Amino acid sequence: MIPDPALVVLVGASGSGKSTWAAARYRGPEIVSSDDLRGVVGSGRHDLDATDDAFRLLEDIVAARVRRGLTCVVDTLGLDAARRRRWRALAEAAGLPAVVVRFDVPAPLARSRNAARARPVPAPALTAQLTRAATVGDELAGEGWTSVVTVASDEPSRPVTDRDSSEPAASSSPDARTGLRFVLQLSRFPWGDDPHAWLRDVALAADEAGFAGLALMDHLIQIPQVDRAWAPIPEPWTTLGLLAGLDTRLQLGTLVSPVTLRAPGVLAKAAATLDTLSGGRAFLGLGAGWFEREHAAYGLPFPPAAERLRLLKTAVPAIRALWAPGTKAAAGLPETTCYPRPVHDIEVIVGGSGRRTLAIAARHADAANVATGALDGALPVFDAVRAEAGRDVAMTVLDVPVVGRDRDEVWTRVETHRGRTAAAAFARRHFAGTYGEQRDRYARLADRNVRTVFLALPHLAGADDVLAAALMLRP
Repeated sequence: MIPDPALVVLVGASGSGKSTWAAARYRGPEIVSSDDLRGVVGSGRHDLDATDDAFRLLEDIVAARVRRGLTCVVDTLGLDAARRRRWRALAEAAGLPAVVVRFDVPAPLARSRNAARARPVPAPALTAQLTRAATVGDELAGEGWTSVVTVASDEPSRPVTDRDSSEPAASSSPDARTGLRFVLQLSRFPWGDDPHAWLRDVALAADEAGFAGLALMDHLIQIPQVDRAWAPIPEPWTTLGLLAGLDTRLQLGTLVSPVTLRAPGVLAKAAATLDTLSGGRAFLGLGAGWFEREHAAYGLPFPPAAERLRLLKTAVPAIRALWAPGTKAAAGLPETTCYPRPVHDIEVIVGGSGRRTLAIAARHADAANVATGALDGALPVFDAVRAEAGRDVAMTVLDVPVVGRDRDEVWTRVETHRGRTAAAAFARRHFAGTYGEQRDRYARLADRNVRTVFLALPHLAGADDVLAAALMLRP
């Protein structure tokens, strides 16, 4: 598998299929072709008098893309060792994988392809290329490439579209292949003039697409990572009450409710009511809170981090006590009168990747939740604190991928949403890829014992985007 992003250098004689292979896998702007650049600086692709100028331009483009961490596919003969070494050194300096794709094509096939061209390469020149290409393998092995991929002459060209664009059967049960549950997390609300209709359509689409649930972000002001401060961000428990009245199988809850915005008892009451009205479909995400601006704007205290973590630690037992049978003093409360009681055991998810937060999750919650990008650092810590607690607590992730049906749509969305962030960094942070690539990534998350993916879509505009997301939920 070729890394992405990467510097990809194609090596092979004329007629070996390099350009066709590249065009089937990469966007046009990612491919730097010496032939095409002859057409830019000269009279056409076959203007050999423009070769030197074309290669000077090619070198500048390769250097610029690699320096920015962007995929760059170099479509030349690739037989010049000095050029290859120079390109590989550029990639190494930029921390970008450098891959050679060597085309192993029988000479008769290359000659027949060449003969079919409108402007074939002269026979003596092609013979020299084929001779050189046959001996280049040993050189490549010693040049220090991240990998050398060999393409056989009979390998089919795969178009860069999602590998399975058929609609999967909707199911809210975990993926049978991976065991993963998927919950749609709503963080942006571009609902136009009819908020009710937008919410209804998105929820019904999530149910149809096979999501197991729908989670709402809990903030008083829209956060800068998602949108502008004046973009709509509805109060979640009121909104969840509306969604509970729809005919769906969706589990409903927050990801996450800061303990600094509402007292534990108020959260317990809201979640218990939602569970009753939805027939046992509520869950509750809790966090220590981080967005100081919304607290100041709404006149709420925003204590130091240590105090917020203490509040989180004490909130979970208090909430569970209010959901338990009977009325008694418990968890620091004088009484636990909270009716209606939940109709099922409400799952409590604690969000945050710090050690203290993960320890709270391990000791008191049913699941922890971290951003996918924080998983590498959080998992070893979580495994340790979970072992100390001696409890089977699940790991879940909040995943915010940039996704599309093909490479062009993916990159269009990267450019739309990256703001001032460098494109390569934004794409890397948001795991940019096609629906099929996301499915493969989720299978790897399942292999790491992640049980639920809370999926937030940066490009979400309405129900159609939710239905399209079904392509990455099932194989």
